[in-house]
Amino acid sequence: QVQLVESGGGLVQAGGSLRLSCLVSGISFSINAMGWYRQAPGKQRELVATISNAGTTNYPDSVKGRFTISRDNAKNTMYLQMHSLKPEDTAVYYCNAYIKIPWRDWNDYWGQGTQVTVSS
Repeated sequence: QVQLVESGGGLVQAGGSLRLSCLVSGISFSINAMGWYRQAPGKQRELVATISNAGTTNYPDSVKGRFTISRDNAKNTMYLQMHSLKPEDTAVYYCNAYIKIPWRDWNDYWGQGTQVTVSS
């Protein structure tokens, strides 16, 4: 069994910064690509950033230049550094990872999410 737990969310003013973390834990597993997604009330879930096992990153235009995704493979941890936050960034942020555990196929795993609220 594998668990993904996000942390670091909270309330910040527009223009502020937050750093989110995602810790993957379990008995035995392998991780490939990872990513951050977000969902605001009444809106579709959207991709925020992805990072490959080798560290290649991708961002949509909405966050490019403001957010930075990174990972520490030795700690099984992924991060999202957010700067110049806008009210439009308010959402629940979810950690996602492509993971294989013994006796099971590769699958997408999700955390429970952490709330980010940006006030104006």
